[in-house]
Amino acid sequence: MPRSKGYRRKTRGLLTKKKNRGLTFLLHDYKVGDKVVIDIDPSQVKGMPHKRYQGLVGTVEEVRRRSLVIKVPIGNKVKKIIARLEHVKPHS
Repeated sequence: MPRSKGYRRKTRGLLTKKKNRGLTFLLHDYKVGDKVVIDIDPSQVKGMPHKRYQGLVGTVEEVRRRSLVIKVPIGNKVKKIIARLEHVKPHS
């Protein structure tokens, strides 16, 4: 039987719930140009970015009703990621 190549493959340690973060990060108002950290919440599957973007810092390009469009520089490229608010926290 061939090995699965699913979206959450090899994420046992990466996508485990560490501690209760509370709800204050959901109430934060993001503006265009803000710096944010992609911090995946494994209990929410909707709007989850790919595991390779976990922990990366990007800038908000567009604010939508329930999600953000984030520009993340990777090497010589700039990737555009759409992530819901549960998977994003403000950069300190």
